[in-house]
Amino acid sequence: MSDPTTPAEAKAASTSLGDLLGEVTRDISTLMRQEVELAKAELKESAAKAGKGAGLVGGAAYAGMMAVLFLSIALWWGLGHLIDNGWSAVIVAAIWAIIGLILYRSGRKSLKTVEGAPQTVDSLKKIPETLRKNEENR
Repeated sequence: MSDPTTPAEAKAASTSLGDLLGEVTRDISTLMRQEVELAKAELKESAAKAGKGAGLVGGAAYAGMMAVLFLSIALWWGLGHLIDNGWSAVIVAAIWAIIGLILYRSGRKSLKTVEGAPQTVDSLKKIPETLRKNEENR
């Protein structure tokens, strides 16, 4: 009868423990380097997308700001025909103060929900934990 060993079992039987540990160490080192490179690539891609999006949002914000400015001036001028210009300016300023407060609170709430780095960072954190579990099982 022939010995039903796989090539991996045959290699393990003919290789010393020191050589096997060295090979495992090299494999883990390679895995860690690859995970770090993947995390860098993910962060770079995320940063590029965020930069482009921020530029577009910035342009839209400027256009919106100009529209709001001229609408506010028109409101101030329109109210000035009904009441004194000084009081119409105070009313427009109070409206903007209320809008600013609402936006601030909404933005602060939204910022509290922001998560950290991509999923690869979680994978990197799990590798040492997995190694510890494997050592405990031996």
